[in-house]
Amino acid sequence: MLERVFGWRDEPIGQPQPASRPVPTPPKPSAGLALALGGGAARGWAHIGVLKALDEYQVPISMIAGTSIGALVGGCYLAGKLPELEEFARSLTRHGLIRYLDFRIGGAGLIGGLRLSRRLAEALHDTRIEDLDRPLICVATDAQTGHEVWLDSGLLVLAMRASYALPGVFEPVMCGGRRLMDGALVNPVPANVCRVFEQQNVMAVNLHYDLFGRAAVLRMRASDDAPVGEDAFRAVSPQDDDERDAAAQRRKKLGLTRTMVDAFNIIQDRISRARLAGDPPDLSLQPRVRDIGLWEFFRAAEAIEIGYSATKSRMSEIQRLAESYHPEPLRL
Repeated sequence: MLERVFGWRDEPIGQPQPASRPVPTPPKPSAGLALALGGGAARGWAHIGVLKALDEYQVPISMIAGTSIGALVGGCYLAGKLPELEEFARSLTRHGLIRYLDFRIGGAGLIGGLRLSRRLAEALHDTRIEDLDRPLICVATDAQTGHEVWLDSGLLVLAMRASYALPGVFEPVMCGGRRLMDGALVNPVPANVCRVFEQQNVMAVNLHYDLFGRAAVLRMRASDDAPVGEDAFRAVSPQDDDERDAAAQRRKKLGLTRTMVDAFNIIQDRISRARLAGDPPDLSLQPRVRDIGLWEFFRAAEAIEIGYSATKSRMSEIQRLAESYHPEPLRL
């Protein structure tokens, strides 16, 4: 537990400990917003638009907790490299994307990820998380135990890689003797991380909210006829018919990749709903990025604009929340 929160390592009881061992302490809460940036693969470029809008309106950010691509964008932002990341994202094309994918057969993932890691290392060099001007927590998953791992110190590039190591696609990352995978498996939108660090004003950016509509249970006959439950689902869905039809057509194209993507979407959607219901943020932002596929990284311009517009549309609420900071306990 202590390792996940403060980065301490488990050590056998009874062994002598160094007298000069530093004791990590959580950062004190400060004015502004604590951001929880959720996972979502290519949809995560929307986080760039969110951060640009917050900067444009001079909304202070006290810390960032990021999962998967949320950790990538949040880390680059706090390292002062958001413009470079945006330039890189906008430069991606459908065919040019292949340059950054080192496909492997027989490994732990289809993509090694080393080419992308080298590009990140060129921009961030040996930047360490503890050297950033504000706290950053990158959420990952321990592949052996299933534990949620919070990376709050060490090499920034390594922490980001561990957070977005999607199983079956990117190879797991060895870190501190643990094999780490994508944090979205356990905490797709890490609002609770900000709460642990005593942040008063938490805004979550959830990229999965509008993927499936509200959770529903359908009863239908087990047959190979046309899906009788689809019309019923559409009737209770808050989404527009044309968007639902387009998404349904894409899901009909079966295949290994399509099946993996659908499964991961469902997992993230259901886990994020459950966790956010138990520990809700003060404000939840849901950019409508459902039409951008998980691997359509070449649609960065569209995703960034959606994130920017979604943030501007709720800027009055965001500013009001950011200003409601009470450094001392309220006296009634």
